Formats: sequence, C-alpha cells, structure tokens
Amino acid sequence: MHIHPHFSRRTHGPVLFALLLMVVLLLLPTGYEGALTYQNADRVRAEVLETDESRIVDTGLIRTGEQRCTVRLLGGQFEGERVEAVNRLSGSLAQDKLFSPGDIAFVAVSHSDGQVTAVTMTDHYRLDKEALLAGAFLLLLVLFAGWTGVRAILSFICTILLMWKVLVPGMLRGWDPVWLSLGLVLVMAVLVLSLIYGFDRRAVAAVGGTALGIAVTAVLGVVFTRLFQIHGAVMESSESLLYAGYQYLDLTKIFMASIFLGSSGAVMDLSVDICSAVYEVVEKRPDISAREAIGSGFAVGRAACGSTTTTLLLAYSGSYIALLMVFMAQGTPVEFILNYKYVAAEIVHTIVGSFGLVTVAPLTAITSGLLLTRRQS
Repeated sequence: MHIHPHFSRRTHGPVLFALLLMVVLLLLPTGYEGALTYQNADRVRAEVLETDESRIVDTGLIRTGEQRCTVRLLGGQFEGERVEAVNRLSGSLAQDKLFSPGDIAFVAVSHSDGQVTAVTMTDHYRLDKEALLAGAFLLLLVLFAGWTGVRAILSFICTILLMWKVLVPGMLRGWDPVWLSLGLVLVMAVLVLSLIYGFDRRAVAAVGGTALGIAVTAVLGVVFTRLFQIHGAVMESSESLLYAGYQYLDLTKIFMASIFLGSSGAVMDLSVDICSAVYEVVEKRPDISAREAIGSGFAVGRAACGSTTTTLLLAYSGSYIALLMVFMAQGTPVEFILNYKYVAAEIVHTIVGSFGLVTVAPLTAITSGLLLTRRQS
C-alpha cells in the first residue's frame, strides 16, 4: 500500500526526532562522571558465602556495629577471589542492611599495588530484578498498545534521559531551576504529544493547552511557596547537597520547580484526553462551530478534573502514610499538622498541582476548539 509522503513525515517524523534525541542524550556527558565517592575502588558484584554477626550490638530496635561477610567477587580485576568484607551498621533502619549466605551484593573493592586492601558491602544487587520488572512492563505495553506502545516507550526513555542528562546537571551547575524546568517540560510536552498525534494540529492544540496549564502551575508555585515561607530544605536529601560543596544552590527555587515538574505528567495526560475528545466530536460533526467544540471540551474536562485531582492527591500523600500514622499515634491536633512546614509543602504541591489540572482542561478545550474546527481546503 502506498503511503502518502505528507502522512509519512507527519507520523514518522516524531519517531525519528525522538530516536535522534535519544542517541544525542546517550552520548552527552553529564560532566559529573568523575565525581566518585570511592576514587581508588572497583564497584563489582559479589556472592555472599558466609556471615558473622558477633560484632553487631542490639539496643532495642537499634542495631549498630558491623557484620563481617565472606564473599566471592563476581567481576573486576579480582574476579573469583574469596575475600572478607565489612558491612557497617549505623542504627538507621532506612539505611542499614543485613546480608545472608547466597545473597548477591554490590561491594566496593579498595586495592593497592595489585592487592585487595579492603572490601565494603554497599547494598543488595537489584539491577537484574529491576531489569526484569521494566522488561515485563515494556513487553505488556507493546503487546497491548502495539505501535503506540513503542512510541510510549520512546517518550519514556527520552524523558528519563532529559532529566538525567540535562535537568539534574544543569541544576547542579547553578542554572535557574524554574526556567530550566519550564523549558524542559515544554520540550517533553512537544516530544510526547507529537509522538502521540504526529506533527498535526492536535499536537499543537494539546501542547498549547499543556504549556498554559504548566505556566499557571509555575506562577502559583512560586507565589505560594513564598507566601507559605517554605524553604527548599524540606525536600529529602536536599541538605546533603549543601554539605557536599554545593552551597550556591537555591533549594527553594528547586522546590518551586519540583511543583510543576511533579504535576506536568498529569497535566499532559488530561490535555490529551480533552484534545482527543474534541477531535472526535469534530470528526463526527465536521460542520460544528468552534464555540460548540469548545463547549464539548469543557463538558469532558469537568468530568475528568475530579478524578485526576484525586489521583494527584493520592500520588503525593501515598508516600507520607507513615508520617500521618505518627501524627495520629501522638494525638497531634489537625491544625498543628496542617501548619507544619513539610505538611504545608505537600499542600502546596497538591493544591497548586491541582490548579494546573483544573485550568488545563478549559485551556486545552479552547485551543482544540479553535485549531481543530478550522478546516483546510
């Protein structure tokens, strides 16, 4: 079957662009490849053969001291050697780990003059299981969605690479987090939505609605972060950045950027729903006016906003279940809970993100109604 050249460019162009972007990002260095914690050590897999817990001190729930492990190295220049490794316990249930015979672990092998000087247990080896889980998901996506699933995988990989190769290094270099994140979200929106729709007016309409919704979220995020007097140090591990030599970072601006970054996926999702709905209406009624098409988009948007906002609330609050349990167990009054800085930070995340969702629905309905009802001759 002959494919019209315009159709081919419109549908395959975004795929070629995504593939090219993926290759460029894979080759692009972050600039931080040499910033290793262990400069003179190999990081390799090792099989745990024996363990010795005699030097572990138990004090209630707290475990300190060290676990001694006999391991066989599974990689590096000392592959196959049987060595003694140390697993130090700091008393943190979140950070500490214990190993058992038969476990596969990551270890740091320090060496000098061709001899092993020390081996430190790093963590359990999980990359094979992570690869299995990711592979199963990608296979299911392709089996269910076919060619659309392949496009979704491309956008997923490009999004990860954009964040790891552009966003994170840029922030570490001190670039303005808000403007950098806004630019990145816009690029991701163009990439993802063009992969869904191809280079046509639906993509333009959906990108327009998404950009306007993200802009609303960004402005409100900046304003209410300042009004709530929230410091960016509320983010997990943020203070560690300052102590690692990055005192020049503006943690509060990074927090502001995280607000619209966190909601941008849901905003794009809702934008696609509204745009697709308006497109279907226009396809069924080619003579429909822009005003009527916009009205149909508004109707769909009203129905979608409720469930999507709840989705955002559950996504943010799900990671704070343990904290909520602590508040209830201690009998903390609700007004105190809501006034805590880190709780207020999550309120900003959730409500400002929801603002973006509620506004992107009518904005996408307007852009879709105006763009999709204008028929080309």
